[in-house]
Amino acid sequence: MKVPSLILALAALAAASPLTSSPSPSPSYVPGLHARQNSTGSPCSVLSSSINNNGPSSATPTVAASLAYDCLMSAPLNKSAAIELLDSMKPYLAWQSTQSYLKNPPAEYAEKVQPAVDLIQGLDDLASKVNGDKFIGEYEFGWALYNLVLSAHDGHLVYVPDSVGAIVTWARPISLVSISEDGQKLPVPFVYQDILAASFHNSTYTPSAVLKINDEDASTFLEKLAQYGSLQDRDALYNNLMYSLPQIQLGTTGASTGMFSGGGRGRWVYPGPTTKLDFANGTSQTYENIARVQVSFRNVENGTALGDRYFIYDSGASAQAMAMAVDAKDKSRIQAANMNVDGPQDDTSVNQLDVHVAAADADATTTSRTMRATPAPGFPTPVLFQRNNLIAGYYLEGDDYDDIAVLSVPSFVSTSSAELDFQRIGTSFILGAKAAGKTKLIVDLSANGGGTILQGYDLFKQLFPSLLPYGGTRFRAHETLDLLGQKFSYLSEGFPRDPEIVQENYTMADIVSSVFNYRTDTDVDYKPFTSWAEKFGPHANEYDNFTSIIRWNMSDPLNILNSGGIEISGYGNRSNFTDQPFESTNIVLLYDGYCASTCAIFSELMRQQGNVSSIAIGGRPQYAAQQAVGGVKGFNNFNWAAIQQWVYEAYDNANPEEQAKYNATYQANYTSYVPFNRAATDPNVNVRDGLRQGDDTGTPLQFTYEAADCRLFYTAEMTLDITAVWKAAADSKWGDVSRCVSDAPSSKRGDHLSRRAMVPRMVKRDTSFEDSLRLFTDTTAIRFDGDAFMAP
Repeated sequence: MKVPSLILALAALAAASPLTSSPSPSPSYVPGLHARQNSTGSPCSVLSSSINNNGPSSATPTVAASLAYDCLMSAPLNKSAAIELLDSMKPYLAWQSTQSYLKNPPAEYAEKVQPAVDLIQGLDDLASKVNGDKFIGEYEFGWALYNLVLSAHDGHLVYVPDSVGAIVTWARPISLVSISEDGQKLPVPFVYQDILAASFHNSTYTPSAVLKINDEDASTFLEKLAQYGSLQDRDALYNNLMYSLPQIQLGTTGASTGMFSGGGRGRWVYPGPTTKLDFANGTSQTYENIARVQVSFRNVENGTALGDRYFIYDSGASAQAMAMAVDAKDKSRIQAANMNVDGPQDDTSVNQLDVHVAAADADATTTSRTMRATPAPGFPTPVLFQRNNLIAGYYLEGDDYDDIAVLSVPSFVSTSSAELDFQRIGTSFILGAKAAGKTKLIVDLSANGGGTILQGYDLFKQLFPSLLPYGGTRFRAHETLDLLGQKFSYLSEGFPRDPEIVQENYTMADIVSSVFNYRTDTDVDYKPFTSWAEKFGPHANEYDNFTSIIRWNMSDPLNILNSGGIEISGYGNRSNFTDQPFESTNIVLLYDGYCASTCAIFSELMRQQGNVSSIAIGGRPQYAAQQAVGGVKGFNNFNWAAIQQWVYEAYDNANPEEQAKYNATYQANYTSYVPFNRAATDPNVNVRDGLRQGDDTGTPLQFTYEAADCRLFYTAEMTLDITAVWKAAADSKWGDVSRCVSDAPSSKRGDHLSRRAMVPRMVKRDTSFEDSLRLFTDTTAIRFDGDAFMAP
């Protein structure tokens, strides 16, 4: 999306922390803001008039945040519908594998990460408040429900009520970055637009640190706001507030310009009517916050009309609920195999798979090149890349870095069309880097919220072909899981594990390849299960009942039904992957804490089995350890609509006696469409714990605190040039002088606090930075139902 007037935009950017006090201008870089009009009408009628009288100025019109908030707050609560919604959620929360650990977490988790939360009791408490008339209206109730689910800090557990996410989303017109003056002093927040304005080659502008936000200490305010993110680690949550080059390269599917500005989960957090910033140079600025309107509001005259039109109180199947169900049941997981690798290529075949090495110089070949769908400001020209920037390879430049390759992996794929492409690009770059004489590899996992599970396994196998991935998982053992397992295992009897069956009967292919079929997966010792009873267990510990430990069978021919069509390296048509391309000591993993889901799986394999070290960057302004994996460490999520469809599938294939039993037990729990009708996005639940090999306590990885081997602070240069991050990581891992942050006594915090940002000047202005400031997270562009994908 292009900025209409970059000159006007830059004038506004430079005004964030002016050198002298001046009246705060309206932020001219917020396009299409519809002002509150002089009217005696209700907030909803004013909003409707402001965006409809002259026709909407854009596909997503914006209004003052306070106007939208007042409108939402005026929608009365339908008490019976609220109670029905709370009851309808309980069957799906029974699948949450960590619910008992959340109620009583291990001491280290409660101390360092997050406090306890009882999800089921929380639903009952909300029901009591509804019955006791404690909620003003739909929005206040929806926000309380959203916060209950969010308090688990599990990115796989998603429920966004309609009142919270379907009507408007929120934003501030500025982004922040957290910057250390020299990489060792404690970082402080700056307005990113100020850093950008100071970076122009002829600029004399000096940015000033933000000391207070809304009259509160800036870091205190930000740490509180960060808790509305879905990550679990508090340093990762703090990072997620900020503008991030790795997130920006993902376009609308990432956290965009940071949660503070309304990216990621920030789009669902009402920021108040205004945001006031007080700067270190004595100046202050106040900005009007905005709401991005998601529905037409035509003929919506008041809060009652808003609820009647946009909140579906009926328990029957709405068009929205049916769309979720159809998507969950019918989408194919077999992907086309004829995708092309993006980026320049030469014609040198490097292995028997006819994968090609990318030319190191973009001008060295006349091969046609597919352009990136989203520009990646701050990134150098890649050797090879996937057009949506899900994976890309780079070579570092400079005398001290010419043996280092960087594999940027901000995703493990969330779109079906990119699965094979992702694998092919990773393979081509790794083999090409080795052929080019690169001996060291940085795997940059910044912004990686997960994706397809087996992509994580495959990339690990490409780097460590001789190792058998452990990847132990388990479900919470409950009645519905047991009944599904019994029925799916029975129905699968006699069906060969042959991908060709998908061409004959997709339903049976789904059943046969399902985890509910005991023949899928292996046990803890990598041996086949002999029955569903053996796979299910249950096995009790002090917390709950769980299934047996389950591991993926790497050689299962039906893996392609769960992998987006890829074969795992080392198996099938990729069985000739046998040579390890880099030594363990010559690989380092780089994190910004956002790593979650499949990224957590890949990290566990790399760090525990591959013995690869880790570096984390950013975090809160303190001298302390920081986790590398800051997001959900669960190994699998299920879409609620998929669970409902599996229940129906089992029921439809049951005999009359079984159907009577089902109706008396679990079937009736899944007939309601209320949780889908009232959801702004696809609801999800974490169904499988990740378990560490050899850990006899059975503690889920979600509740295991594990600090990175090294911690870095961001400098101003790193927010403009990603290679500055990579070189700092390289120096810290292999250089003579480490950039890892040293501890400092907390009593000396003031002496170690950064006071300015050392902003380098750009040789050439890159307008893609300015364009990126208009990038917003797009709910419709995000898959919430990936195999293990964590939504931002």
